[in-house]
Amino acid sequence: MMRSWPVIAAMFLALGGLSAVAGYEMAPPHPAQWREIAWPFPRDGWPAGRAFRCGAAECGTEVEVYLRPKLGFCNCDSGVADDDEVDRVSDVDMISPRFVPLKAGDVVDVAEMPGRIRAYDIEMPEGKRTAIGIAASHRCDLMAVAAQGGGDAAQVQRATLKFLESREMKTWMTAAMEGR
Repeated sequence: MMRSWPVIAAMFLALGGLSAVAGYEMAPPHPAQWREIAWPFPRDGWPAGRAFRCGAAECGTEVEVYLRPKLGFCNCDSGVADDDEVDRVSDVDMISPRFVPLKAGDVVDVAEMPGRIRAYDIEMPEGKRTAIGIAASHRCDLMAVAAQGGGDAAQVQRATLKFLESREMKTWMTAAMEGR
């Protein structure tokens, strides 16, 4: 009888291990995974920025985010003043020149920089999509952010802001605004 105890204990441990594996497989998915992609836009008066993509499985809808600093391009006294400025400087027009604001924009804080955010419908060759434009200022410099996605404006905005609040992106934006 004493010899069967180690066998019973081994079976108990094996079953416990299997339940732990099953629990691991049932764990919630990892946070959204963004991957860097090539800057998709032609050269203009500003250096190319950084571009990232997140798939629908990870972000709830596919989203692409494009961001770049525009050093010396912001009003040093008032920062980003209004929605017209967001329309002009956020680079949404690089995604498509045919964009229409959905409503008035809102005040936003990105990487401790004050600015404005606005949602748009954009016309693309494959149909309508959603775009988000963000213009945030630091001293006399501007961080231009444009995003596009297949979901509704709230989904695309939520995914974009969550990505921009990541430690890696905050660090990069802060360094880019300092010209480093």
